[in-house]
Amino acid sequence: PSPRSFQPSGASEEALRCEIKELKEKDLVLDQEIAQLLSEGYSLEELDKHIDLLHEYNEIKDAGQMLLGKLAVIRGVTTKQLYPEYDLELSD
Repeated sequence: PSPRSFQPSGASEEALRCEIKELKEKDLVLDQEIAQLLSEGYSLEELDKHIDLLHEYNEIKDAGQMLLGKLAVIRGVTTKQLYPEYDLELSD
């Protein structure tokens, strides 16, 4: 196959351009949010720590959701039915 056969079609190129544009816009928004937080007195180290803690929280939450799901299967109920038993809110 020629190198030309590996190049994206016109539609794919346009989709990639759109995706690149969206990512650049998101990058700009995030840079602005970081600048705002820095102007409010937060340090980059503090922001990094918060991000790390959010990742850890999400991993723990995912593990808890997985365990609730397995328990629900064992008991033959929905996960939603287990929430009151463990004093959980549906938004948790």
